[in-house]
Amino acid sequence: MKTTKIIYWIVTGLFALFMIFDGIQEIMQKKEAADFIIKLGYPAYFVPFLGIAKILGSIAILVPGFPRLKEWAYAGFIFDLGGATYSIIAVGPVTAGAAFMFVFIAFAFASYFLYHKKQKDSAQAAV
Repeated sequence: MKTTKIIYWIVTGLFALFMIFDGIQEIMQKKEAADFIIKLGYPAYFVPFLGIAKILGSIAILVPGFPRLKEWAYAGFIFDLGGATYSIIAVGPVTAGAAFMFVFIAFAFASYFLYHKKQKDSAQAAV
């Protein structure tokens, strides 16, 4: 159980840090973030909304408790990362950027899986 917890916090921490960093770039409306979103065909005003959502979702998965909120946050991250990956592939030639997105999707899935494993282990230990 202790190993699962440690791995969960490492994976979740790295994933949340990436999402927070990305969210800050979007809230600050960095030119690179706006250019990327516009290149994918989305309006520039969508950028700060995504940034706020990423930061709030990261907080939700890092704060203990609130299981329903965590489920929504994980779902939002998968929609965001999956949609971004699909958009990258749809817009033009597939580049390393599209393949790189699968790394973050894998981190999201790993964090989600470990969260449920940690919950299950805690419930069994309480019995």
